[in-house]
Amino acid sequence: MAHKSIDPQQIISYQFPLTTFTYTERDVALYALGVGACGSDAVDEKELKYVYHKDGQGFIKVLPTFAALFITGATDSFAKLPGLQFDPNLLLHGQQYIEMHKPFPSSACIENRMEVAGLHDKGKATILEVETKSYEKKSGELLCMNRTTVYLRGAGGFSKSSPPYSYRKYPANQVLTVKIPSSQPFAVQEDCTHQSQALLYRLSGDYNPLHSDPTVAGVAGFSRPILHGLCTLGFAVRAIIKRLCNGEPTMVKSIFGRFLLHVYPGETLITEMWLEGSRVLFQTKVRERNKAVLSGYVVLGQLTSSL
Repeated sequence: MAHKSIDPQQIISYQFPLTTFTYTERDVALYALGVGACGSDAVDEKELKYVYHKDGQGFIKVLPTFAALFITGATDSFAKLPGLQFDPNLLLHGQQYIEMHKPFPSSACIENRMEVAGLHDKGKATILEVETKSYEKKSGELLCMNRTTVYLRGAGGFSKSSPPYSYRKYPANQVLTVKIPSSQPFAVQEDCTHQSQALLYRLSGDYNPLHSDPTVAGVAGFSRPILHGLCTLGFAVRAIIKRLCNGEPTMVKSIFGRFLLHVYPGETLITEMWLEGSRVLFQTKVRERNKAVLSGYVVLGQLTSSL
């Protein structure tokens, strides 16, 4: 039976309002600390530049996953999509794809343009993909693109024909499949998260109480508040930059992450990396439970700077 609360044509043709996001060097440094920069060594020569003007550098460097902050609150706007009704408590953030176009300035005003990039009926759930292109307002230059994939559980079954409804506005081969090799990883990075990691990361703008309130976490089925998935992604990509890019964040061209399982603050993250041409496949596990929590890849290259 078709799900009456979903009108696919209305959803994919929706024009989101423009949004802006302004940040300063303080936001950049706070984010870097939130994803573990200098967490095990306060004078780490490959990471101090994310939080401090080292050796006379003119501005601090920005991690590419800082892009994820530009879409803070985006899931709230999904609830306003006409033709789409779902229970926000049943929304799962499944995947994140980030495409870098220019290195980020250390402070800027960003203009975000959003559009629905995919809509798929999976029977018991609907998969919604939303693209956000972020432009520096002053120059008009495109800095990055985020594609957020969410699973709306209980909101599927709206197709009126067979096969089930599926819409995608980007090339199917743009995001490649991730098959973790059985061989030994090329490099491994271990990071200890702090008990307060989620409380620190939330100061970058994601105030979902699932990551801070024990009662809310309990209702959701967790023994205590969990770490933000995008925080775990930040840890993994920072580890890859440190191990394989000699600490140079502008070598990252694109990032894909699939969220597999929750992380509790205080757990140890082990990120394993395999080289596959210009692509780094990675898998992040938690040592304490020996569970994979994140998998994906990072494509390396060299961004040309306009700074």
